[in-house]
Amino acid sequence: MKKRIFSAIIALVISLPLVYVGGIPFYVLALLLSLIAYKEILDLIIKNDYWTRLVSFICFLFLLGTSITQNSLDHLIDFKVLGIILLIYGSLALIKHRNQEFNVEKCFYLIGVTIFLVSAFSCLIILRNISLYYFVYIFLISIMTDTFAHSIGTLFGKNKINEISPNKSWEGCLGGTFFGTLISVLFYLIIINQDIDIFLLIFITIFLSIVGQLGDLFFSLIKRHYNIKDFSNIMPGHGGILDRFDSIIFIALASIYFINFLV
Repeated sequence: MKKRIFSAIIALVISLPLVYVGGIPFYVLALLLSLIAYKEILDLIIKNDYWTRLVSFICFLFLLGTSITQNSLDHLIDFKVLGIILLIYGSLALIKHRNQEFNVEKCFYLIGVTIFLVSAFSCLIILRNISLYYFVYIFLISIMTDTFAHSIGTLFGKNKINEISPNKSWEGCLGGTFFGTLISVLFYLIIINQDIDIFLLIFITIFLSIVGQLGDLFFSLIKRHYNIKDFSNIMPGHGGILDRFDSIIFIALASIYFINFLV
């Protein structure tokens, strides 16, 4: 527990000032986190194929860089760049087909995770550019939902959701949604805009809270499939970047549809 608290404090001390300042410092932070997250997902299937990993990182950076320069949630992906990347991965699969170092399955795996993580981190970067307070709001949904789901589930959880994540219960899910929504809605009303339609705000926040928990379960399913406990150990007591960003990734992607109502 001490290790977990200490690593969380260190992460907050480093990240909060960069998030607050925004601009280039925040871009550097987001870029670093996205690269670590991408490495964690690559490590699951492509471990020793160094050339494929190098090409993948270059493609990821290229697509992410062109996506965040769009500075709009309406056009996250530059399809001209995406087309080039698809051609690169397809060509790589043809070059390596004889020794199966990079087969068709791995090719589609890389295409999928590249687009998925680029979209998620592009959303987060653009949301911070739009509004610091809205950025805090969506993170608050994730953090408060996860915190209360864990604590309430530990105290009162009796009915397990499914076998994907045996420690999660319906009691924790409902408690996390309730308190995550309550705290996030109060933050929005006090800090951002008190004139918003309260029922619309509550509906959106509940929806994002539930989506965040689905993200948690989705990444738990990935870990269960590959028989790992954490994606990495970069944050002692917490695991990897994807272990911490599992719910916020889904929330960021879902928030695209509500941005015009909230900002």
